[in-house]
Amino acid sequence: MKSQGFPAKNRERRESLAQDADGAFLDAVLAQARDRILAEQAPEGYWCWPLEADCTIPSEYILMMHFMDEIDPVLEAKLARYIRSRQTEEGGWPLYYDGHFDMSASVKAYYALKLAGDDVGAPHMAKARALILKRGGAARANVFTRIALAQFGQVPWRAIPFMPVELILAPRWFPITLAKVSYWSRTVMVPLLGLCSLKVRARNPRGIGISELFVRPPDEERDYFPVRSFMNYVLCKFERIGLGLERAIPGRLRARALARAEEWIIERLNGTGGLGAIFPAMVNAYEFLAVRGYGPDHPYRRDALAAIQKLLLVGDDEAYCQPCVSPIWDTGLVCLALLEADREGTKDAVTRGLHWMRDRQLLDEPGDWRDSRPDLPGGGWPFQFENGHYPDLDDTSVVAWAMEESCDPAFAESIRRAAEWVAGMQSRNGGFASFDVDNTHYYLNEIPFADHGALLDPPTSDVTARCITLLARAGGGGRYREAIARAVAYLRSEQEDCGAWFGRWGTNYIYGTWSVLIGLRAAGIGRDDPAVSAAVRWLLSVQRADGGWGESNDSYHDSTSAGTGSRSTSFQTAWAILALLAAGETDSEGVRRGVRYLLAHREPGGLWEDVEFTAPGFPRVFYLKYHGYARYFPLWALACYRNRTVR
Repeated sequence: MKSQGFPAKNRERRESLAQDADGAFLDAVLAQARDRILAEQAPEGYWCWPLEADCTIPSEYILMMHFMDEIDPVLEAKLARYIRSRQTEEGGWPLYYDGHFDMSASVKAYYALKLAGDDVGAPHMAKARALILKRGGAARANVFTRIALAQFGQVPWRAIPFMPVELILAPRWFPITLAKVSYWSRTVMVPLLGLCSLKVRARNPRGIGISELFVRPPDEERDYFPVRSFMNYVLCKFERIGLGLERAIPGRLRARALARAEEWIIERLNGTGGLGAIFPAMVNAYEFLAVRGYGPDHPYRRDALAAIQKLLLVGDDEAYCQPCVSPIWDTGLVCLALLEADREGTKDAVTRGLHWMRDRQLLDEPGDWRDSRPDLPGGGWPFQFENGHYPDLDDTSVVAWAMEESCDPAFAESIRRAAEWVAGMQSRNGGFASFDVDNTHYYLNEIPFADHGALLDPPTSDVTARCITLLARAGGGGRYREAIARAVAYLRSEQEDCGAWFGRWGTNYIYGTWSVLIGLRAAGIGRDDPAVSAAVRWLLSVQRADGGWGESNDSYHDSTSAGTGSRSTSFQTAWAILALLAAGETDSEGVRRGVRYLLAHREPGGLWEDVEFTAPGFPRVFYLKYHGYARYFPLWALACYRNRTVR
């Protein structure tokens, strides 16, 4: 056995040691995990692990290269290898590991591989094509996929919803305005509406198409907009009327709208951080700038391309593109885990991390959130390295929580500004959203453009709970008592009949329930509260036979599968342990079984690893794997268990 106390290859010895959740073995596990995480801190002070999505993003990267006729053959080959390696045995591509076939992801992956030179007669291409046709063909892809296909001349423009760029000029009272949709929607939409209004055609230098993926010729297709609801049906009718009137839009009005879109994008280009600091918006902005006449050597074009390229993770054989990066989120959560695991031993590293974040607090910068709160002083943090217009309430709450937990007076002013900003961003229903206030115009999710159902940023339980945690810790003397009471009332109204809470930004009910129980504990609501006891019963009821917890992203499609999946995961087991400990279940056998699971399921280097995708970008549409979750959440949970139970 190694000197650190870790098990050798002998399985019986490993399982025996895993039973010792109360002694030297637990300390050794924590020490090695702590040291591994400390070693991964960047010299500047932050932590940031890869953020991986499904094959849609690398496929779109290849499509972008062919749209612009800026093809890097070496990179293209590596992206193609990555896409091929993620194809399922069935022949398609899912939205997350072990997930079901997704039409849009599969159409984009197939097209990207064909653009990269794959022979349509190759077995993997034939298998993918047969499955896509069996499921209705490429005409059944979602709106964003059909927009790409229209740009490449594969479907007619009537397959695309009528969303004219003139919407950027709409007054506040108009039913569809930028202020009424989420931050991610508006950053994606503005350049995209310009591209669609101009009906821009991809350069596609090799003239490659995918007509073989359609059941009937695209020009003859009459079912590009299947009805999703009665309201959707009505809005589709209005949308088709608008499409017929597009030619009547005055040229001067269109020119004005395009110029305004250009100004809006340039104001938010964010240097080499990219528009919105998210890949889809960056790509749309890059293409729009090219269409508007900015040459390859113009600083805007160079920065826009650099922002996209910074998202690439390139290996010897494969490459993929991240949808964004998560340094603020990772660093805040790591600091909380390290403070729990070894406050004194990690003090220098945590302090460097907190100072790095303090320097990135957004105080007086302009931001879209000021449309609804023009007089509220700033104080938030973004999710990414740079994203000045879009601070995030979830990140802000985690960062300020970690600063408060450090007990370092150097961060007092940062905490105060953060708490004031968060409290000022509370929505009317008492909840908190991620970026916006009262972003609840739900009819917009019924317009044809929003077939993904993710156009809005309404309040959610997980973000609300994190905001409560900060406000309760930062609000000495009851400063935020009223805001916390309203937020707690919102959480009570959101609890499911089974006792769990929905998780918007992590998978899924386990994540939501962990978030809420932490928040309720911070608000002084204990184990005897009916909401807490119901949540505890639910968590224990979905614990798996091996002692862990595991929930598939399938629960976003079918809520009856809440808390269940094909396997336990380290990060979800950690969430469940942290939730139960917050609820006062320190002597629970369920907690001990969860701890033993984590102790017994580490990788040889002393950390944890999971293949599962850990969070939705958009439930039912887009999912992410935070590679850091399997590192710091188990450390946090085991340290919390030790500190509350081990004598």
